[in-house]
Amino acid sequence: MAIAIAIIACQSLQLPSKPLASTAVSIKLSGWGGSPVEQKLLRQVLREFEVQHPTIKVKYEVISDQYMDVIKTRLVGEAAPDVFYLDALEAPFLMSQNVLEPLESYITPEFDLTDFEDTLLDSFKYQNHIYGLPKDYSTLALFYNKKAFAAAGLSNPPATWDELRNYSKQLIGKLNKYGFGEIPELARQAYKIKAFGGQLIDQNGSATFASEAGLKGLELVVDQYQKDRSSAQKSDVGTNSGSEMFGQSKVAMVIEGNWAIPYLTETFPQVEFATAPVPTINGKKGTMVFTVAYVMNKQAQHKAEAWKLISYLTGKEGMQKWTGTGFALPTRKSVAKNLGYDQDALRSPLVAGVDYATSWQVGKYPSVIVNNFENQFVSALLGQQPLKQAMMKAQNEANQQIKAME
Repeated sequence: MAIAIAIIACQSLQLPSKPLASTAVSIKLSGWGGSPVEQKLLRQVLREFEVQHPTIKVKYEVISDQYMDVIKTRLVGEAAPDVFYLDALEAPFLMSQNVLEPLESYITPEFDLTDFEDTLLDSFKYQNHIYGLPKDYSTLALFYNKKAFAAAGLSNPPATWDELRNYSKQLIGKLNKYGFGEIPELARQAYKIKAFGGQLIDQNGSATFASEAGLKGLELVVDQYQKDRSSAQKSDVGTNSGSEMFGQSKVAMVIEGNWAIPYLTETFPQVEFATAPVPTINGKKGTMVFTVAYVMNKQAQHKAEAWKLISYLTGKEGMQKWTGTGFALPTRKSVAKNLGYDQDALRSPLVAGVDYATSWQVGKYPSVIVNNFENQFVSALLGQQPLKQAMMKAQNEANQQIKAME
């Protein structure tokens, strides 16, 4: 796939001449499906864009299954959309394949690039080019059940991971079966690996999460699950997500993102909850940040019009409309300030976390890193093998697969 994309992307293309002003240009935008409310909101924002740009029509397509596989296949077949969503996790590979249009030449001073959070914008930079503009993001924060805390005599959320483990023991059976809901995916464990100086990958893209420093962070998770028996995975309690585990009161605490706020409010209105920063580990603040950008297909025939769409959706006006309902957090600092999310009782810990968050990126071959880690880490969590053995096995297997792909 990498070779095929690279070959096709390097072919020279004869772009058509710019259409007459009276001719309506059609731009295709592709993304994955969100909630019905989000879909309705985006379509509304796109209609407003078309009103302001009457010579541009946007054809919005939802790819509901195997999104990245579909996009990569279309890029090879020269049938990719003009503009599409790109998750930060998948960005390093596509940015390295010369299939995305660099955007810096389109960006004017009025667009105010400095308004974007640096952590988010940096996820879409590669070899001195900007390939995407982040449309929204979420960090992780601690969600806790206020009634369960009151029942256990706890007045404040835990500030450190040691406190979280202590609280978890006290919360067992206090309106909840377990104190804490653990999500063993690498996307929820990366900041723990980094808390003691560990890294997910090295500068060459090889997996390094099995280092002694990295194992220290993961040991906290295993010890809480096996020794304290105060945490549970979603499979232990028959739920599909951390948010559902928390909403069903199976656990009193869980670490989740902004998406959990509307979900819990709508689906479990009886649950009284609050949020707080992720507890510090080894004296260090830590969380994850997940972001998605709008990117332009390098083979798009109407690049000027595609840029107008991207610049509207990620400009101050479009972004405020898109993020104004709270379903997503704005990547522009000015929009976040206008909407008051930094003062919002539930969202302020999420907004504050972007300054010290670990970006969710693991090199050009994320599935190899993620799959090997998660298969072995879950095995260690369940006590089927020692943690160090599991992580070394995962790291070695990942690196063998990466070597074979390069």
